[in-house]
Amino acid sequence: MDATNQLNMTEAEDSQVKSSNCGSTTETMSEERVLKLDDSTKLVGVQVVLILAYSTIILFGVIGNSLVIYVVYKFKTLRTWKFGRVLCFMLPCAQGMAVHVSTITLNIIALDRHRSIVYHTETKMSKDMCAVVIVITWAVSALLASPLAIFREYGTFDLSPDESIQVCAENWPESSMNGTIYSISMLLVQYGLPLAINSVAYIRRNDRSQRRKKTTKMLLTMVVVFAVSWLPFHAFQLAADIDSSVLSMKDFKLLFTVFHIVAMCSTFVNPILYGWMNNNYRSAFLSVCKCYWPFSLRPRSTCSNNHALISAITVNELH
Repeated sequence: MDATNQLNMTEAEDSQVKSSNCGSTTETMSEERVLKLDDSTKLVGVQVVLILAYSTIILFGVIGNSLVIYVVYKFKTLRTWKFGRVLCFMLPCAQGMAVHVSTITLNIIALDRHRSIVYHTETKMSKDMCAVVIVITWAVSALLASPLAIFREYGTFDLSPDESIQVCAENWPESSMNGTIYSISMLLVQYGLPLAINSVAYIRRNDRSQRRKKTTKMLLTMVVVFAVSWLPFHAFQLAADIDSSVLSMKDFKLLFTVFHIVAMCSTFVNPILYGWMNNNYRSAFLSVCKCYWPFSLRPRSTCSNNHALISAITVNELH
């Protein structure tokens, strides 16, 4: 066999190898495309569009709402109730009901953990009992917040012969003293009672194990955060109900808004406390972030194993 024939045979073999490699590469690329098509959000183009869409919504939302706040603050004629008669009665009641649900839920959690630890009760609450507790919680919350819908007035206030605004305000029977009594009662129900119940429930636990001491520390921190977050708001509201001159303060709306924001901060502080002070929640948060981060390189099988491991943590870890 001469050199020319050997060269031709070598070229033919190389051609076959390249063809084979090309085929395997094509198959691999096809498999990757199929996997990507299973979830279209994995496509780079789709992710770019989604990011731009959400960014646009956030940008215009901030700009639009900021403009509304500014013009309402700047022009007194725009300070009118825009949501109609129905929402005039429903919205304050819904806001009050949400606060009651939150505080009552905190009390139930505290009492349940107090029962399981202090009295060494191992039986867990059944699903049916949980459903009953949830229904009762919402029913009691609706009852406590109902005066905000019942004793309310929707009407027209004339600024001048040519200008008028729609007003939605509280209208208590006989005198405004009834409104003050209601505010004091709600201060005790929404703040004083939950603070007392949570404090007693967690302080009396006397946990010996290090794990339970860490959990108790976390729960006590939640009680302190609740107390600090809601105290300025309730104190300011009580001051406004007792002394009507507070309502005419120059910065009344600004102070009310600031105190309300501080109170609402308690809604997202709890997850931070879970992640900071509890090893189980910290591991779960890290697992979720690593698995669902768009640029994560972790295989899905690893994420599934981590989720299964975290799901295996029993309720006793929190007790």
